[in-house]
Amino acid sequence: MKVDYTNVNLDKLDNYKQKALDAFDTLMDGSGEGADFLGWIDRPVDYEKEEFDRIKKAAEKIQSDSDVLVSIGIGGSYLGIKAIDFALDNYFESNKKVKLIYAGNQISGQYMAELLDYLKDKDYSLNVISKSGTTTEPAIAFRFLKEALEEKYGKEEAKDRIYATTDRKKGALKDLATKEGYQTFVVPDDIGGRFSVISAVGLLPLAANGIDIDEFMAGFKAGREKYTKADFENNDAIKYAAIRNMLYEDGKAIEVLVNYEPKLQYIAEWWKQLFAESEGKDGEGLFPVSVNNSTDLHSLGQMIQDGRRNLFETVLEIENYDNDIEIKEDIDNLDGLNYLAGKTMNYVNTQAMEGTTIAHVKGNVPNIRIKIENVSAKTLAELFYFFEITVGVSGYMMGINPFNQPGVEEYKAQMFKLLGKPGYENK
Repeated sequence: MKVDYTNVNLDKLDNYKQKALDAFDTLMDGSGEGADFLGWIDRPVDYEKEEFDRIKKAAEKIQSDSDVLVSIGIGGSYLGIKAIDFALDNYFESNKKVKLIYAGNQISGQYMAELLDYLKDKDYSLNVISKSGTTTEPAIAFRFLKEALEEKYGKEEAKDRIYATTDRKKGALKDLATKEGYQTFVVPDDIGGRFSVISAVGLLPLAANGIDIDEFMAGFKAGREKYTKADFENNDAIKYAAIRNMLYEDGKAIEVLVNYEPKLQYIAEWWKQLFAESEGKDGEGLFPVSVNNSTDLHSLGQMIQDGRRNLFETVLEIENYDNDIEIKEDIDNLDGLNYLAGKTMNYVNTQAMEGTTIAHVKGNVPNIRIKIENVSAKTLAELFYFFEITVGVSGYMMGINPFNQPGVEEYKAQMFKLLGKPGYENK
């Protein structure tokens, strides 16, 4: 991974250097708010080997008896998994050992009805992911899917097709799993949801999907080696955090994560949760949005180029692609594209990125470029770790707790009041 700051004016950066290093120290020594949720920092080298082995064995069983694994979860129990699954799969015909289907990440009756119909002639298993077991969206989904699974296979076989990732000791889902005999895996107490893909939350469904979780963990380990050093000039996570805060205090209220490869679409969705839930507190925080180019250059590109100058871009660039295709000469040239003959589509895409960067920088939109070697489990894991260190440092620089999400609870209280849930009448 390389980070390029060429297209950002760094004249004021020295003013943020010490603040960034102090915030980094706060993160690493666990002296700040939210320190109870820093287990992800050392997780790449300090994880439970016994559970890791059980995850692999469970994944092998799922692969042996299921065409589909339904991953039931929301937020951090969904987005990290989906990001890696989508990035590493074939666009049109899945190359994975088990197809991952997602449920419990919304409350659409239409979606659930169609999912239940889809599963009727499939062999499938369930992985329900919830620390408490009472989070509304996954709890509703699990009710329907558990009933359908038991109807299809009978209660005895169904219990061997249900995998519960939940609290180690307590909670509604843990109690149910113990009562019914489901195999269980742990949602760690010291890792918040948006950081949890490094735990069983992400590792079990990804392993079942056929992704090499040893390589995935190796990417996190590589990230830990690079981004936990108190070295401003050589630790891009600290420098990126400082530059984000510099731009924020200079009136840039929005950060746009840009990709030119659709496989990275859900990486951006995970990134938005990571930064929005971590920084959006106490009236503070950059607003994280994303665009998928060159598609969005024909829509949101207009706003970025000529709209209000309150944003900057962070561009994800892939250096090496697995596949490419060359544009051939056409004898009639009715589309006028013969000037591209002999060039590949990825070359054209790269020039679109370069041209857009030039145009946006000319339009007073600072651009940070993050270059990843390829789209692989290891590379993406390192990218995740880079962003996680960044958001911790950046949040502490803003003076907020980057590891809680109090605002998320308010919508739940109002929803429960409207639904008539006992105890919420006066919210």
